[in-house]
Amino acid sequence: MKPSITVNRRHYRWMDRPVVVVCVDGCQFEYITAAVEAGVAPFLGRLLSGAGTTYLADCVIPSFTNPNNLSIVTGAPPSVHGICGNYFYDRERGEEVMMNDPRFLRAGTILAAFADAGAKVAVITAKDKLRKLLGHGMKGICFSSEKADQVTLAENGIEGIVERVGMPVPSVYSAQLSEFVFVAGVKLMERERPDLMYLSTTDYIQHKAAPGTEVANHLYEMIDKHLARLDELGATIVLTADHGMNAKHDDDGQPNVIYLQDVLDGWLGTERSRVILPITDPYVVHHGALGSCALVYLPDGSDEAAVLDRIAALPGIESVHTRDSAAEHFELPPDRIGDLVVVSRQDTVIGTSVARHDFSVLEVPLRSHGGVSEQKVPLIVNRKVAGAESARRWRNFDAFDLGLNLAR
Repeated sequence: MKPSITVNRRHYRWMDRPVVVVCVDGCQFEYITAAVEAGVAPFLGRLLSGAGTTYLADCVIPSFTNPNNLSIVTGAPPSVHGICGNYFYDRERGEEVMMNDPRFLRAGTILAAFADAGAKVAVITAKDKLRKLLGHGMKGICFSSEKADQVTLAENGIEGIVERVGMPVPSVYSAQLSEFVFVAGVKLMERERPDLMYLSTTDYIQHKAAPGTEVANHLYEMIDKHLARLDELGATIVLTADHGMNAKHDDDGQPNVIYLQDVLDGWLGTERSRVILPITDPYVVHHGALGSCALVYLPDGSDEAAVLDRIAALPGIESVHTRDSAAEHFELPPDRIGDLVVVSRQDTVIGTSVARHDFSVLEVPLRSHGGVSEQKVPLIVNRKVAGAESARRWRNFDAFDLGLNLAR
């Protein structure tokens, strides 16, 4: 047995069986319970009924993909690893950029540390935007469903994955993008048998369909089948999510949007402030770049307290924090957030200006995430957990702690 590994001040035992951590993108607990009640997820049903261990955990805020996936694989909040959104304003370069380059990472991952110590490690993501961040510094297998046909031994640690999986490369806007992740994960466990594996899906279906709908249940039926197979292969499985998902529209299906840049331009003057939407990524069909969190950069000399109070008074706003308050309350890196951090209520999203959002890309009434209302996520283990206090505040980034240290 090899010694334990220390990553970001947390200690992890060497695995005595394969450990698979699964991040089901956009999975609030209700999706799982609805699928179980519908009879399409019998394996998850057994875990919820006592064969496994189940917690309700908190994800990190803003409740978006990049900060939460990186929190899970580092075992730490954004204040440690530095990734606080999908998109941010780079003050050093004076430009708005996607936060998907490893240069933005400030901490090592659990995956890379175990690989360095000699473990066989594999990472499979749905979208390629996460691959380089999750696989940074890691020796092993790392690829995305989105670019599976471009996988090479030199770049990804494996080749011929499309042929092995037996599926064509899926559309990025499809449930099959997530299915490819699971099929590939099972294939790897059957043949390569990695010691440690991380699977991360897409939330395309959750953006379209509410818990309990036929479309959603079909997705969780697929997930359940592959989790059951990983269990048969002897793996310890920890399932969690990067965030939940909620409807963000009125009774007529129209998005409930606060156009915060337009509001601030009216108060402070055009082009004097800057509103950044950290949900922004290349895949706008999901959400139209509309989420429940925004960063506000104010012009020099502004009365910050007065602007904060005015934003907080807007209908649909849940809370407004100063930079220091948000950094402390949400465990964010203060140099990568705005002067103000704005969070909207469960049924409301924040946009920039009317002219910058195209609702024609939305295929169904808007469902999205980003706020505190999407913070609660499942944390489910396919084994009993010994010595873990139920009163603890569980976080989704406790997943590797559960899988490596506590599951028996």
